Amino acid sequence: MGHDVIVSSREEMLRRICGEYLEMPGLRLQCAQAQRLWGLDERTCAELLDFLVEQRFLQRTESGSYVRLSDGVVSFPSLGMKMAFDQNPAHVRSGRKPSAA
Repeated sequence: MGHDVIVSSREEMLRRICGEYLEMPGLRLQCAQAQRLWGLDERTCAELLDFLVEQRFLQRTESGSYVRLSDGVVSFPSLGMKMAFDQNPAHVRSGRKPSAA
């Protein structure tokens, strides 16, 4: 059950992030800005943004900002993302911040 909740909340967060980028053409966010906007810890935020780069929805600029890869028509990420998370356990985390060692 815990795994399904994590995947579901990750998928919901991915949809939210994509929705923001679709609603606001030209949106450019550094990881720290995205963390504040979506209330995410650094690790989770970086994983989600990097996943969207891998999926070719976002790209990371030389200055480290995340921007939409295209201003043209983009199919909204759907079940394919959930399947990618299910197949790549590295993207599925406990949802907790890593403890300081």
